[in-house]
Amino acid sequence: MSISPARAAAFDILLRVDQQDAFASELLHASDYAKLSAVDHGLATQLVMGVLRWRSWLDLQIAQHSSLKLSRLDPEVLASLRLAAYQLLYLDRVPEHAAVHESVDLVKRARKRSAVPFVNAVLRNFLAHTRGAVEPGAVEQAATAAELASSSAHPQWLVERWTQAFGFPAVRQICGYNQQIPAACISFPDPMTVSELESQGVQLAPGNLLASARRVILGNVARTLAFREGRVAIQDEASQLVALLMGKGSRILDCCAAPGGKTRLLAQCNPEAAIVAVELHPHRARLLRNLVPAKNVQVITADVCSLPTAGFFDRVLVDVPCSGTGTLARNPEIKWRLKPEDIIDLQTRQLAMLQSAMRRVAPGGRLLYSTCSLESEENQSVVESALSRDSSFLLEDCREQLQHLRSQRELVCKDTDSLAAGPYLRTLPGLHPCDGFFAAILQKL
Repeated sequence: MSISPARAAAFDILLRVDQQDAFASELLHASDYAKLSAVDHGLATQLVMGVLRWRSWLDLQIAQHSSLKLSRLDPEVLASLRLAAYQLLYLDRVPEHAAVHESVDLVKRARKRSAVPFVNAVLRNFLAHTRGAVEPGAVEQAATAAELASSSAHPQWLVERWTQAFGFPAVRQICGYNQQIPAACISFPDPMTVSELESQGVQLAPGNLLASARRVILGNVARTLAFREGRVAIQDEASQLVALLMGKGSRILDCCAAPGGKTRLLAQCNPEAAIVAVELHPHRARLLRNLVPAKNVQVITADVCSLPTAGFFDRVLVDVPCSGTGTLARNPEIKWRLKPEDIIDLQTRQLAMLQSAMRRVAPGGRLLYSTCSLESEENQSVVESALSRDSSFLLEDCREQLQHLRSQRELVCKDTDSLAAGPYLRTLPGLHPCDGFFAAILQKL
């Protein structure tokens, strides 16, 4: 049996995610897979994201039918078993024989022929004894962190720390949201582009948070000409909201700017401003330049902690690299990579970046610090530490800026207070219809 292009692509991507710390969403949109048909690309996406979302649960089911511990299996063998298990448990339209035979063939393709009898035996045993996937309501019925971690395929240490921070009912909503396919969102382009997208089969609905956002109900924006030409970008509504909190400025610094979604919005909202967008890695700086062709944006490849540009800025955005625990619905591989000690290491680097950026804010200017993390160590702890070392800044209450956006009819969320935790912006997946973001507004005296 020949291997379908979708399963071959999914297998290769899962191996790269596992072995190279690559991100699945980036690989799925890479040029290597641009030639896949829309149907094959859709199936490949479903397989990759499904396996990554449910990995620990899949492993638990596979282990019950394996004569070997999963830790002893070659990565190629385990990847093929996970692909088959996901299809057998979750995809009703996939014939069982196709899931089994093609997974066996993937092992042969990976030159692991000695493992073929083992894979065949595991999957035959799996088919004979497994009945259904996670029962409906299992996440809602979980009564402890351990039960919730198992039923929602999350690391237990992460569920336990979230429970301490947000309470168990909220964590149940977070974990449930992370296991669903999140809606793609775009920042609202000009009406002609909207019409163009709709003519290509993309159906849009109003944003849940922002008037200038649109949710993609049907269709693949990434395969449209408007997306390829950079006239429309996919960006979660919470990420868009962070950029809008910056307000208006005449000289703007965007630190850690790639991939460029927030830079793009800053340029749209401040067409007359001089914007400097900084990115450490050259290849990401090139991607940023492609996404943000606006002439008022200067892209610089540099370290935020040693900027080559001189002068001060009246608006500074510090959207630091973080754990990304607010984006697990879109980047499920993060939960299998992250370790508790990583958060402290990130905190050290985030504080250094924030302190460096604070030195570039002009008197009377505003700095916005943000992450897509749910972890307090990366969020309020970093801000509080920075403020304790520099008395020339005051922490503003984000509610004032949220109310301003609401008065402009930009913020359409009715429960504005739910977006704030103390003086900070905080969105939680499941409690809000978006990724988890944190933001703090600092005013220079």
